[in-house]
Amino acid sequence: QVQLVQSGGGLVQAGGSLRLSCAASGRPFRSYAMGWFRQAPGKEREFVASISGNGDTTYYADSVKGRFTISRDNAKNTVYLQINSLKPEDTAIYYCAAAKYLSYGRSYSSESDFGSWGQGTQVTISS
Repeated sequence: QVQLVQSGGGLVQAGGSLRLSCAASGRPFRSYAMGWFRQAPGKEREFVASISGNGDTTYYADSVKGRFTISRDNAKNTVYLQINSLKPEDTAIYYCAAAKYLSYGRSYSSESDFGSWGQGTQVTISS
């Protein structure tokens, strides 16, 4: 079973930047895709970005393309989400997730393909 521990987040002004981190343990990190999801108040959790195990394939939600960047450091068993040009509507709890299936060369955008979740971290954007 994989364990995911998130760090980063907090209160940021609109237009600012933030980096979220998620450290994984418990299984070969590079063999599995990783993803980021978020849940805003009163809304369902939604897909944000994902990255394949080898880091070559990434997917982004349309709402974050050009502003968010997902990356991973397989030597450190860590996945990152760099968030730029923050908007108030980016306010949410952000969750990292690990894919259920071996996914060295592919990734996913459906929540059902991810089986392990981080504890969540609050990101609040002030206008």
